[in-house]
Amino acid sequence: MIPWPASDKKKKDCALKRKSNEELRDSDLLPISQDKVVEGKGQSPFDPAHKHTAVLVDGTLYSGTMNNFLGSEPILMRTLGSQPVLKTDNFLRWLQPDASFVAAFPSTQVVYFFFEETASEFEFFYKLHTSRVARVCKNDMGGDKVLQKKWTTFLKAQLLCAEPGQLPFNIIRHAVLLPANFSTDPYVYAVFSSQWQIGGTSSSAVCAFSLKDIEHVFEGKYKGLDKETSRWTTAGAPDGISPRPGSCSVGPSSDKALTFMKDHFLMDGQVVAKPLLVKSGVEYTRLAVETAQGLDGHTYLVMYLGTTTGYLHKAVVSGDGRAHLVEEIQLFPDPEPVRNLQLAPAQGALFAGFSGGVLRIPRANCSVYKSCMDCILARDPHCAWDPESQMCRLLPTPVPKFWGQDMEQGNPEWLCASGPMGRSLRSKSRPQIIKEVLAAPNSILELPCPHLSDLASYRWSWGTATDLGASSVVYNGSLLLVLHDGAGGLYQCWATENGFSYPVVSYWVGLQDQPPALDPELAGIPRERVETPLTKVRGGATLAAQRSYWPHFLTVTVLLTLVLSGALIFLLSSPLGALRARGKVQGCGTLPPGEKAPLSREHLQPPKECRTSASDMDANNCLGTEMV
Repeated sequence: MIPWPASDKKKKDCALKRKSNEELRDSDLLPISQDKVVEGKGQSPFDPAHKHTAVLVDGTLYSGTMNNFLGSEPILMRTLGSQPVLKTDNFLRWLQPDASFVAAFPSTQVVYFFFEETASEFEFFYKLHTSRVARVCKNDMGGDKVLQKKWTTFLKAQLLCAEPGQLPFNIIRHAVLLPANFSTDPYVYAVFSSQWQIGGTSSSAVCAFSLKDIEHVFEGKYKGLDKETSRWTTAGAPDGISPRPGSCSVGPSSDKALTFMKDHFLMDGQVVAKPLLVKSGVEYTRLAVETAQGLDGHTYLVMYLGTTTGYLHKAVVSGDGRAHLVEEIQLFPDPEPVRNLQLAPAQGALFAGFSGGVLRIPRANCSVYKSCMDCILARDPHCAWDPESQMCRLLPTPVPKFWGQDMEQGNPEWLCASGPMGRSLRSKSRPQIIKEVLAAPNSILELPCPHLSDLASYRWSWGTATDLGASSVVYNGSLLLVLHDGAGGLYQCWATENGFSYPVVSYWVGLQDQPPALDPELAGIPRERVETPLTKVRGGATLAAQRSYWPHFLTVTVLLTLVLSGALIFLLSSPLGALRARGKVQGCGTLPPGEKAPLSREHLQPPKECRTSASDMDANNCLGTEMV
């Protein structure tokens, strides 16, 4: 890459527009192969945080980016080359202000753009995101009177990546085109995430869309916004208009067709696909795909997926259409997103871009599989087991027929029968080495089980029985055991992968004051003495008696009873006090309610006066006064 630092003037202009120093860092650019610097507006983003895409086709640049500094005016634009400059019409809202472009690539007559934006055609009470594919024709020359210097063939449709009965993965992150050498039709592979997090966990999916299905949707019905009802309605192609609006026909379109295109740029149909791979707890950012031929002569799809935390996942799609992870590699020491992935088949490598530069990663790491079983269980089409060198090696060209590989089943039971089995055993119940653990009676032991493969399921066995008894429990994959008389013996952790089971680790547990028992069936197997019993339980788990919360329950109950009793006494005492106060002043001051005073003056009775002196003990004893 070529360093191209920004000038001081440009940095000052950005600072006036309230950009921080982090956003004013110099960029590494790939300049266009011309002898002059061209205007970058509409071709590159104003801000590195704005997602953008571009593709160069026969000297013409097709770009999708933001056309203003605020990042609120998305634009699809054609520049350079001999054809006229065309762009989308921002006033007609062909693109929503939050459109985020992720990929673009050409086809025979059109250029496809993939992006994500707010769905305006659905009525929801919250912001709904949707993934789109847009199409413009290469031979578009713009309109004469209508849509001057604007696209006259711009159309967009919805991409739907979802499992039946599940919420869709509605946010597209990246897309790549695999040419037609893998199947009869070219396919677009894209990674998606969802705006809904089930259980607070993010998830990602990979879907494959056929270009034939995409073209079929663009040949279907349109959607248009009814300005009277503000609702989107379905509309077919207008009668009497030929060629079809939005088609890549030769010659200018009529004004009637262009007027129809101004308001009917959204297709009614959806491009639907089921996920090939769904991964929970992971957010994929980038994708690269290729094909590889296995020993069986079949061609398999290999996907390389970069994550937001700097991991690289390698996945393989089997013949049944299901994908499985082959390996996971941590690319960077500190978590940061993978910004780009680029395959170099001639070099047998994959290049990963990040903020600090570019990493070169081999497409296959066959040497990490140290045994025949490891090599077969991986189901990596790039790797096979060489029985002569006793190594897992990269498949050469031509492919040797006596090498071992099982892409469909991944079962090493018969392929590795005559060679070393690695993690597995020639006899499924006979371990290669036994770890001997001796401890005092009633000790709490933790027997770890290393997980050698994330694709396997694990279980514990005690001798020949799968029932571990009441004195043990499995916690985080480890076996927690209370050692007492009758609880010793052989404990094994088993892994099952692709229908093949093998012991991962074997323990012989016994008491210290008793000599270890010798099982005749285990004679001749080397033993490794574990001097210090594993008595510490990870995560604070314990098999001791559960802590009793009965005293706490009684204390809380008594306190709650006292509080409720006090509140009840207070509520009852307030009405009684009010009744006593009313009784003390009864008959004093005013007439009883509902009784009228006589109109005659001589019959007028003076008001009573209550004695309030300390000597008057009776509050109801009132002294009358005489009128003169």
